[in-house]
Order: sequence, then C-alpha cells, then structure tokens
Amino acid sequence: MDAIDVILTKRDGGRLTPAQIDWVVDAYTRGEVAEEQMSALAMAILLNGMDRAEVARWTEAMIRSGERMDWSGLDRPTTDKHSTGGVGDKITLPLAPLVAACGAAVPQLSGRGLGHTGGTLDKLESIPGWRASLSTDEMLRVLRDVGAVICAAGAGLAPADRKLYALRDVTGTVESIPLIASSIMSKKIAEGTGALVLDVKVGSGAFMKTTERARELAETMVAIGADHGVRTVALLTAMDRPLGRTVGNALEVAEAVQVLAGGGPPDVVELTLTLAREMLAAAGVDGKDPADALADGSAMDVWRRMISAQGGDPDAELPTARESHVVTAPATGVLTGLDAYAVGVAAWRLGAGRARKEDPVSAGAGVVLHHVPGDEVTAGQPLLTLYTDEAARLPRAMEALEGAISVVPGGTPDLLPLVIDRIA
Repeated sequence: MDAIDVILTKRDGGRLTPAQIDWVVDAYTRGEVAEEQMSALAMAILLNGMDRAEVARWTEAMIRSGERMDWSGLDRPTTDKHSTGGVGDKITLPLAPLVAACGAAVPQLSGRGLGHTGGTLDKLESIPGWRASLSTDEMLRVLRDVGAVICAAGAGLAPADRKLYALRDVTGTVESIPLIASSIMSKKIAEGTGALVLDVKVGSGAFMKTTERARELAETMVAIGADHGVRTVALLTAMDRPLGRTVGNALEVAEAVQVLAGGGPPDVVELTLTLAREMLAAAGVDGKDPADALADGSAMDVWRRMISAQGGDPDAELPTARESHVVTAPATGVLTGLDAYAVGVAAWRLGAGRARKEDPVSAGAGVVLHHVPGDEVTAGQPLLTLYTDEAARLPRAMEALEGAISVVPGGTPDLLPLVIDRIA
C-alpha cells in the first residue's frame, strides 16, 4: 500500500477499499504514514464523505488498533450512554447509578471538558478523593460490586482515534461527520458495552447547531452500532439553552445529587428518566422503573457506593468559589432567551473550563441560573450568579454574556423541545 494512492482515491471521490482502510489506519498509528499525509486524507474525507461500508470499516480499524474490553463475566447486561456535549449537561452523574439500580451494568468511560462544554470527569473530580483513572480489573470489580463505574479511558483503547482526533483538531477537519461518528463509536464499541444510547445535542451550545446535521450524525452512529452488533439508539435533544440550573463542576455535582434525592430541575429529571428507560430497553432489562428508583432512594444508594468505590467521599463538602457576581434582569417581562453557548463560554472564562487539555480547572467556578426561559422576571431581579476563584476573570465572563439574555414584555420563548427526535 501507498499513502498517496489512498489519498488520491478519496480526493477524486472514490471509495476506499477495506484493505486500504485497514492499512492506512494501522500505518498511521505506527507512524509509517506521516501527519501531513493523514491530514490530506482527513480533508479529502471531509470534502467527499464516506459511505456506510467505509465508515463501518474505518471504525473497525480504529477499534483493532488497541484493546477491546469484555464484560461477559458480569451477571447482568451492560448498557452505556454517550452525549455529544453541551452546557450544564450533568446527566451522566445521576444516570449511571440510576440505571444500575434498575438492573443493568453501566461501564461509563467519560472525558474532560474543552472550551465551552463541560466534562464529566472534571465534575466528579470536585468530590474530595474521587479518582478517574482505573485499571480494567478495577473497573470490573466496581461493576460487580456496585453496577456502575464512571472513569477515564485507558491509553490502550482505540489509540488510532486518540492520534487522529488530535490531528483533526489542528487541521480544520473536526466537522467531518464520518470522522466524528467513527471517533465516538470506536471508543464506545471498544469499551465492550452491549447496548448504547446516544444523546446528540442540538443548538447553540452544542457541536451540532442544526437538527439536520445532528440527525445525520445520529443516523451515522446508529448504523455503525448496528454494523458492529451493538444495539444503538439515538435521541436528539435540545441545547439551545443550558440544561438544568447550574453550569460548572461542583455546582453540577450538587444538582445531580438533588436529582438522585428525588428533586432537581424538571428538565434534568425528565432527560435522565428518558435516557434511563432507553438504556434499559436497549439492554433488554425489564426491571424497576427508573422513577421508582429515584423515589425509593435505591439510585442514591448506588451513587454513594460508586463514589466510595473510586476513593471519593460522598458526604464531603464540595468546593466553593471565593468570588461571586450577580447578573440582574435588564427589564421586566418574560425571559425569552438565555443562549447556551454564551453561558458556557462565561463558565469557561470563570475557570470551570479549559482552552487546552492540559489546563487545570476550578472546581467551584461556574454559573447558577435563578431563572430559565419562560419565567416572568422583574428589572433588577437576579438572573444569574457567576462564581470564580479570581475576581479578575469576571469582566471577560460578563463580556461573553452580552446579547445572551432576552427579556420581552408578554413574550414567548421560541425553544426546541427537550427531546426532538428518536433514531433507532
């Protein structure tokens, strides 16, 4: 095989053969194909696309570049959820223990935040003592003892994707749907789950800004799952406004605990229950209803055991930021808009997010929403509270919120439904 021939095939609109795909992914992972050559191929894929068979084979080649986990020794079926990321998206935190409390095992490999989107591991690391890095044996032990584990993916899982992801980030090829879909699905399939539910976000705070693009991504990922024997369902969900009432690490943990205690914001509760039911159905588990598991405390019990099993103290006080600033309503009327992207950028600038993967994050930084779109507000009434450890960060966070808040007398918010569509 020759890298130039593979590049030219896709540049000229051709279809890559299975042999070409297997070779180029393996050779790139080993360093035989140069970065500039893979950059050219990624750009050709972005411009000319891939058909279903190509995407399935590309995904398989990335899976084969590393280890594949096996949970067949567990006494219950496995199911997992992946979100494409958003603002205030803390759903994984209550969802994993909730599904475990209903009879399935949840081997959840999660990531860290970058830019305006939050990361599950960053949120959980605000709990004193909790650790994200577990070996496969440790994961298996927690799954057997507790039923759910949330941790970081090891270096041996789809290393081809890790290398290609970094390249796409600096070559303008992130938006390629075949490459996005194969990136997500290669890790999830290598993770060894038997069923998968995808939460594909739509709106200003999401990677996919339009329903059409989100649906194309969801359909591509569902097809990959089917082609690899993993029962896969996708929901398109709203990210035109923040999810819940908090954005930030410790702030979102506290809100997740409220949900597990039977409270929490209605949208977070609704989406958690909807995804839990999809995960249980995909795994073929017909046990306790998730709403009952929230009401009777069994989901909270699993949460506490899961946190403790990974070194955390579920009773420890969460970190709080040193500085705060209140943003008030600019007028009297209905809050018709609160832009998710702007709120996410504000939280990032307050210290809750990072610009580079190696940057630290502040556990206590973030934004609390006192009102959500549709609420009646009065001029001067608190709308948001910004939290940070460094007062010097506040002006830039306030800049991000310019134009993000709309208050209209007698207005009606034009919002996406929480669950837009289901693809299976």
